[in-house]
Amino acid sequence: MRVFYDNEVDALYLEISKEKPEGVTEISDGINLDVTESKKLVGIEILDASKKFDIQTFLSYNLELNKNILLRKTA
Repeated sequence: MRVFYDNEVDALYLEISKEKPEGVTEISDGINLDVTESKKLVGIEILDASKKFDIQTFLSYNLELNKNILLRKTA
């Protein structure tokens, strides 16, 4: 998933898939789902994003990794 934010128009886009969207479904005022012809979700657009949630919190992230996965067991 890739996240794009355009501060000039205050729009956030979550790219779920590289597939080309064929249509848009508005699920709420300013929240649109980009879908393929078969209705597969490929993206989410949020207009007036900073009015709906804290953009800075959303654009930061933490990775929680299981150290057991990262440690290689040597024989």
